[in-house]
Amino acid sequence: MQFKDIEGQAIIANRLTQIIDQGRVSHAQLFLGDTTSGSLALAIAYAQYLNCSNRQHFDHGDLKSDSCGQCPSCQKFQQLSHPDLHFFFPNAAIEKLKNASSVSSADYQTDFREFLSKNNQCGSVDQWYQHIGIEKKQAIIRDSDANNLVHALSLSSYEGNYKMVIVWMAEKMHPVMANKILKTLEEPNPKTLIILVAESSERLLSTIISRTQLVRIPSRADIVRFVDDDFPQLYVTWMRQLFKLNMYTLSQWVEAMHVRTREQQKQFLYYAQDALRHCFLRSNAGLPLTMDFGDEKFNSSFPSMITQRNIERLNDAFDQAIYAVERNAYSKMVFMELSFRISKALKKR
Repeated sequence: MQFKDIEGQAIIANRLTQIIDQGRVSHAQLFLGDTTSGSLALAIAYAQYLNCSNRQHFDHGDLKSDSCGQCPSCQKFQQLSHPDLHFFFPNAAIEKLKNASSVSSADYQTDFREFLSKNNQCGSVDQWYQHIGIEKKQAIIRDSDANNLVHALSLSSYEGNYKMVIVWMAEKMHPVMANKILKTLEEPNPKTLIILVAESSERLLSTIISRTQLVRIPSRADIVRFVDDDFPQLYVTWMRQLFKLNMYTLSQWVEAMHVRTREQQKQFLYYAQDALRHCFLRSNAGLPLTMDFGDEKFNSSFPSMITQRNIERLNDAFDQAIYAVERNAYSKMVFMELSFRISKALKKR
């Protein structure tokens, strides 16, 4: 699967390829979005791009980068036969497996690949159940899947590149399964990629969520074309205003955010929250700052403002603001309240 084959998701595709090109690949990621958004297809395209030996970059069009589709690795991905790519998904015992001692995703690999090919890697969970005839059964990702996942990632890569696991409908993981993979999520082997694809984070264990990097996949129905090239400048301007807390200039900034679409507002909040995380890693772990805000002075001085004393309060403030925007709260009030909370937290570092 190439990004060019996924309709309407060029914006998120560009962010994903940029992460890889900049060497910022997180070993455990959560792709959160409904199945019709192409979340599973994006996960597969991301894994294919990661292992592609001849990545392509474009000077025109919406899509900035993509896998080549021609190298040996890409050809295996196109056939869903790459030996270092492993799928886990909801499953249940059926007639032909009724005598099996332990049913798992391993019993359905051929069926799952057929399902992916038939539905262009965007099928729903109901379509999957119909495909294998388990509509009336309780399908889960079970304990045996956890053992297979851990074992798969403990082996050496067949082709010397990344070992990759995609867990589709991760909210269907049995609690035993989820708890068994916690250590693997937290302490993976080198060059390991685990992508959990889910529709609802509310049904995932908090310990799972805390060990993954969240990638929100916008619904196709909600996709709005917009340019986010000004996010760094917006962020720098905002943070500087919060030190002085000049109400006139802050009100102007809030008004500028208010006129943007809700999808733009959400994406900016995700960007700003991620920026805080990068600054915290820079100031508290001594890691290099991998986000460039386009302002050398700000790059060097601002990370020290994010400390162990305020990072949790800042994250909570952003989580509540994102929640409010998603539920159509009045955006002027949301951004103004968030500004006050950030200003207070920064001054108590």
